[in-house]
Amino acid sequence: MSEGTGDLKRGVGALEKFKKSVDALLADFEGSAASKTKVADQKITRASLSGQNACFAEADGLYTQYNRVHSSLVSLSKSLGDQIEYLSLGVHAAAVGFDNVEDDVRRRFHEIQARLYEENKKHTEPEPTNKDKQVDSGWGAE
Repeated sequence: MSEGTGDLKRGVGALEKFKKSVDALLADFEGSAASKTKVADQKITRASLSGQNACFAEADGLYTQYNRVHSSLVSLSKSLGDQIEYLSLGVHAAAVGFDNVEDDVRRRFHEIQARLYEENKKHTEPEPTNKDKQVDSGWGAE
C-alpha cells in the first residue's frame, strides 16, 4: 500500500465520522422544537394580542412584526435543515465515490442544491430602486 492510499483511507474514515456527526445533528434538529414543521406550526392570531379590539395600533404593529420574524425563522429553519442534509449527502458521495451514488441520492442532492441556490439568489439580489422601477416609454432616453 502506497503512502497516498493510506492518506486517502484516513480521509474517507474522517469523512464517514463527520457524516455520522452530521446525521446525528440532523436527527436532533428534526426532533427538536426548531424543526421546520414545529417552527411553522407556532403561530399567534391578531386577537391574541389585544382581544377583539382591532383599534389598538401597537398590537397591529406587534402582530405584523411577529409574522415577519416568524416567516424569517420558518425560512431559516428550512434552509438550515436543507444545508445539513446537503452536506450529509455530499459527504456520503465523497466517501463512496461520486460514481457509486444512487440516482435518488443524486436527485435529492441536486434538488436541495437548486433550492439553496434560489434562496441565496433571492437574498443577495439588490432591492430595486425608484430608478429601476421607472417604466420605459419606448422612445429611448428622455
